[in-house]
Amino acid sequence: MNLLRSKTRLGGRVTIALVASYVLDWIVVILAAVIGAVLSTITPNQRPFSLTNAEISFPYVETDKISTTLLVILGLVVPAVIIALVCLALVPGPTVSKSTPKGLIWRRRLWEWHTGWLGLALSCAAAFFITNGMKNLFGKPRPDLLSRCEPDVINIANYTVGGFPNALEGFNVVSAAICKQTDKSMLNDGFRSFSSGHSSFSAAGLVYLSLFLASKLAITIPFLAPNLFSRDESRFAAFPSRAEHHELQNLSPSSPKKLPASSNERLQEPSGHNDAFIAARNQAAAPPVYLLVIAVIPFFLSIYISSTRYSDFKHHGFDILFGFFIGTVTAVLAFRLYHLPISQGAGWSWGPRSKDRSFWAGIGVGNYVGTNANRVTKPRDVEAGTSGRRTTGDMGISDRIDTAV
Repeated sequence: MNLLRSKTRLGGRVTIALVASYVLDWIVVILAAVIGAVLSTITPNQRPFSLTNAEISFPYVETDKISTTLLVILGLVVPAVIIALVCLALVPGPTVSKSTPKGLIWRRRLWEWHTGWLGLALSCAAAFFITNGMKNLFGKPRPDLLSRCEPDVINIANYTVGGFPNALEGFNVVSAAICKQTDKSMLNDGFRSFSSGHSSFSAAGLVYLSLFLASKLAITIPFLAPNLFSRDESRFAAFPSRAEHHELQNLSPSSPKKLPASSNERLQEPSGHNDAFIAARNQAAAPPVYLLVIAVIPFFLSIYISSTRYSDFKHHGFDILFGFFIGTVTAVLAFRLYHLPISQGAGWSWGPRSKDRSFWAGIGVGNYVGTNANRVTKPRDVEAGTSGRRTTGDMGISDRIDTAV
């Protein structure tokens, strides 16, 4: 943990509070996973059902296409290994000077590795906890419940809990007490259809991995930053530098030749003309398709894993879709909690918290970076009507990254 922000601010010394705050993050994540595991062992709510319901009359498949063990390997272990390899191989990237100390480079690698794993663990643990809690609360029968149940059909009247008194007994709703299955764990699992744990867990780990790879490989839909939009239509011309060249040629010798001064407008490709004016079309470009394929493979794998729960008669269609939705939501939230936006963050994760805001930021602060000194308002700033505190929003990405390790 020697890569934390307070290291540079305190002369290489890491505060215990800052380290403890991230240890607490891991404790909370592990605790959520443990509670989720406990929830999977208790008896769920057992929703009454009808023996004539075709939707729960499918055969019981003993061997799943994707077992629970294989699910953990594909949804957690494999993403964890890939994240570690990517961080060690690609971080900190080609923009680092050769004179950069090796120790600083390794601190950045370890920090990206740490945030990558922490986000992955949070995503999977949250999906696991939420899914198992919902399974027990809803107690929805699986498509193969009747095969598990082995109902006492002869005495069906003794277990009827709903229906019409004058209707045929076979159309009545019965309780789970009608089941003569002696394997209680097998029977209890028959009432855990909603929502799909395979779908939520695979999406939590593999969708997160797709987002991580897209971030590190700079895979995003080309876009223009908001400050690049203007009413100057020449930016969208076929050859804007040539148009700018002719415009400058028509100026009188006494007229000042004002060139664009922004950093974005100074970036241009050689054209043989005045290149101080860059086209909007040259502000971004589509990434290579093979990189896109690499990034979406985990996403497609999660879809396959989810589909096996339908072909194995373990879940209804809506259960699978909702489970995948849960995993996708936890993956996106966990990724954004520890990583900058893909389209704007240049592949970096957020830097660490500051030592004085390791556990608490407080009202009026708004974020977990900065120091106590930042909160002190200088008299000179009061006269100018501004605060002396520099927030994350005032800092550029490079400023935050440089101070993160």
